Amino acid sequence: MALTTTAALAKGALAGLIGTAAMTAAQAAEMRLSGREPSLVPGQVASKLLRLQPEGDDEMSRISMRMHWAHGMTMGAVRALIGQGGLDGGSAAATHFALMWGGDVMLYKTLGIAPWPWEWSLEELTPDVLHKGIYTVVTSAAYERLT
Repeated sequence: MALTTTAALAKGALAGLIGTAAMTAAQAAEMRLSGREPSLVPGQVASKLLRLQPEGDDEMSRISMRMHWAHGMTMGAVRALIGQGGLDGGSAAATHFALMWGGDVMLYKTLGIAPWPWEWSLEELTPDVLHKGIYTVVTSAAYERLT
């Protein structure tokens, strides 16, 4: 039996939380190994979109964490819509990655947060692609398991 759109979106949001947890764990491990600091880009995006004026890095860090999880849930719902459109498996995960990563790149550029990815250093590009790849694979697998 096919899921209603509402049920699919709810399962997608839950799958997105699962994917975000996996991505967050991978990011934490990568940062321990590389010495990279946590990204404040999610907080910069939220601040620009919501016209927030964070005072200091601590507040920006809190905004970043909230946006990180909200974005993961929202993109999980996007994965559900991909499934509702008839894609599953690797095709759905690849489509989800393209929509997520491409959308993020466009948003960063439009908001003046980052240049085009071909102008990023390898140290910026590699973890971004890797972590969003982990997110989309785990989210897609979780969504398919939930449905």
